[in-house]
Amino acid sequence: MTSSETSPKNQDESTTTEYQDEHDSPPIMDSFRQRVFQVVAAIPYGQVTTYGDIARLIGSPRAARQVGGVLKRLPQGSALPWHRVINRHGEISLIGDNYLRQKKALLAEGIQIDITGKIDLQQYRWQYR
Repeated sequence: MTSSETSPKNQDESTTTEYQDEHDSPPIMDSFRQRVFQVVAAIPYGQVTTYGDIARLIGSPRAARQVGGVLKRLPQGSALPWHRVINRHGEISLIGDNYLRQKKALLAEGIQIDITGKIDLQQYRWQYR
């Protein structure tokens, strides 16, 4: 790209391009999504984390619901370990078939879920520090 192609032409373009790095990354909205993907990909086998933990790790501590929204829109067959993300109460937030799919994936990794549907966060929570 030439410098004239990357330099902003008006105020609106400037707002969008100021969030791009030298590799011509997507604007900030995609940056949030990419940060969620990076953290979720790092959750170790047999461990879980919460939507809020992910939001804090990516620098948006009040964005737990948005983290859930990003994960909800994953493409079918994604290799990202989305099933390792649960709510702050240690429960699966999904319902129906999606709840069963997540529960099955967690159990397959040896994560125990008690009869009330809770996962012991003290035992299984990923310590990322």
